[in-house]
Amino acid sequence: MRKRIVIDLDAPQAERTARARVGKRGRWRRILAVLIGVVLVVVLAAIVGGFFGWRYYQSTPAYTLTLMIDAAQRNDLAEFEKRIDDEEIAKNMLASVSQKAAGRYGFALNSSIQQRIDTVIPTLLPSLKQTVHDEVVKEIKEFASKSEPRPFIFLVVTVPSLMKVTTEGDIAKATAALSDRTIELSMRRDAERWKVIEFKDDVVVQRVADSVMKELPAIGTIDPNSPLLKRSARGKRRR
Repeated sequence: MRKRIVIDLDAPQAERTARARVGKRGRWRRILAVLIGVVLVVVLAAIVGGFFGWRYYQSTPAYTLTLMIDAAQRNDLAEFEKRIDDEEIAKNMLASVSQKAAGRYGFALNSSIQQRIDTVIPTLLPSLKQTVHDEVVKEIKEFASKSEPRPFIFLVVTVPSLMKVTTEGDIAKATAALSDRTIELSMRRDAERWKVIEFKDDVVVQRVADSVMKELPAIGTIDPNSPLLKRSARGKRRR
C-alpha cells in the first residue's frame, strides 16, 4: 500500500501573513508609545513653564497691584497695608502739598507766609502719614469699586489691562484712569514684592492740603507790598 505525501503549499504564505500582522501591530504600538511620550513631554513642559511663568509674574509690580485691589475689594486692611510705604508716600507728597497750600493764599502770599509754610509742613509729617494713608486707601477702594467684586484669578488677568505699568530696575510706575482723572503710583521693589512709595493724584493732594491749612496762618487781606500784586496792577494799567 502506497503512502501519500501531502505538501501544504499555502503554509508559508499563511506564516508570512501572520508575521506581517504581528509586525504591523508592533509598529502601531511603537508609534502609539512615541505619541504618548511626546504628549507627556509637552504636558510636563507646559506645567513646568506655567509654574515658572507664574513665579515670575508674582515678582512683578502688576501682581502687587492685583493683591492691593483684591485686598481693597475684601476690605482686608492688613493685607493692603503690606503693599504701601506710608512714610515714603507722605515725604514724596510734601512738595505738592506745600505748593498747593501756598496757592491758597493767592495775592496774600508773602515771604513770611511762605517761610511759615516751609517750616510747618515738614513738622506735620507724622500726622500727614495717617492722612495720606487714609486717602490712598480711599482712592484704591474707589478704583476697585468701579466694577462688581471679582475673583482673584479674574483680577490677575484683567489688572494688567486696567493699569499701565512700566518698570526700570527696582522702580516701577503705574497709571490708571478714573472717570475724571488719572492717578499715578510709583513703586519700589521690596524682596519678592513691590511697595507703593509715591501716589500722585490732585484730588488727594487737595484733601491733604485742606488738613494742612488748619495749621497755617489764616488767609487775611492782600499784602500791598506783594510782588505778585504789583505785577498784576502793572498788567492792568497796560491794558
